[in-house]
Amino acid sequence: MQLPASERNVSSSLSRWFVLVLVASLASLLRVTVAQSDKIRFRVDSEDGRLTVPQLVAKYGYPVEEHSLTTDDGYRLMLHRIKSNRPNAPVVLLMHGLLCSSADWLLIGPGNALAYLLADRGYDVWMGNARGNRYSRQHDAISPAASSFWKFSWHEIGYYDLPAMIDYILERTGRQRLHYVGHSQGTTGFFVMASTRPEYNAKVIQMQALAPVAYMEHMKSPLLLVMTRFLNTLDILMGLFGIGEFLPNTPILQEISKYICPTTTVNNLCVHLLFLLGGYNPTQMDPTLIPVLLGHTPAGSATKQLVHYAQEVRSRRFRMYDHGPVKNYLNYRSITPPEYDLSKVTVPVVLYYGLNDFLAAPKDVHRLAGNLPNLKQNVQVNDTLFNHLDFLIANDVKKLLYDEVIERIASADVLD
Repeated sequence: MQLPASERNVSSSLSRWFVLVLVASLASLLRVTVAQSDKIRFRVDSEDGRLTVPQLVAKYGYPVEEHSLTTDDGYRLMLHRIKSNRPNAPVVLLMHGLLCSSADWLLIGPGNALAYLLADRGYDVWMGNARGNRYSRQHDAISPAASSFWKFSWHEIGYYDLPAMIDYILERTGRQRLHYVGHSQGTTGFFVMASTRPEYNAKVIQMQALAPVAYMEHMKSPLLLVMTRFLNTLDILMGLFGIGEFLPNTPILQEISKYICPTTTVNNLCVHLLFLLGGYNPTQMDPTLIPVLLGHTPAGSATKQLVHYAQEVRSRRFRMYDHGPVKNYLNYRSITPPEYDLSKVTVPVVLYYGLNDFLAAPKDVHRLAGNLPNLKQNVQVNDTLFNHLDFLIANDVKKLLYDEVIERIASADVLD
């Protein structure tokens, strides 16, 4: 699908405008130097950004498996597993966020990353990959080169992908239930699943939500704010960010990279873009992680996933995809999309949020907490600058977050 010349001109103008907005926003950040660590905090090196997840896990001496499964609507998904040598080990499913992959749970290396920490405690660790990312780019009948492959949002990830993963894991391990930990979109998809397919609540011991995203009224990420502004001109929006797949190598992002990621600069300015998108916290960022992070992210997604989030910002509600009045009526028998019924999320839930998170704003997390019938706790991370990416790569994330997450899993095991 190609936009008409008039719309391509508008798209080009918007591209330049988008670059200028980001560069201007960065200007105030560039006066601050990213904090350098006094010592190497993580057992990682730049090579880790060039390895696949199985190669990465094997490099650090952990047993790794790949498992392929197919959803009810034909998407082929890849699960990565760090298998426990304990008989009947409790099972944990880790689910990544938007534009990410199973690598999220490994980036900061052994002794720090959540997947390794859980494996060290004897858990059977499974890491999901949502449809459309680098490990889940196949379908029984559709090529990813076709735009129809990308006609999904995070609704389909919650409705099809997560149930397929859970069923596969439980069948493979012989367990009745598992633990679930999600970050960002990994929490959105879970709330979709638990509200639209409530029978899956019984298959989860406890859900721990890191930077949970459902309501988005107070979101401050510039990328989604730009998309929200142009929701009424979806053709132009798709022209800017990709007709089907959200394309990380579009001219827009290439042009941005000239300004913020020059290869001759010692202090990699990609750090500042990450702060701009997710929240600013220089003391928790180790710049040596940037090549590792950028080697695995963005891992691929449908543009429709981002559009759906942009719709959430505008509507101030947690509801299904808005196709427009006519298509809404055909799909939902209503001219407006139905809201997800969070009263059906009966699984025990623990929420963790950061005060400086641009995507999972505290006010929105509190609203979510008030609508969950089995909320166990709503936990503020003890760092006033903790941001969206800090849940994965902060220098002190083990002490600030993961130790508590693991202890809650262990406590739930005792009660199970």
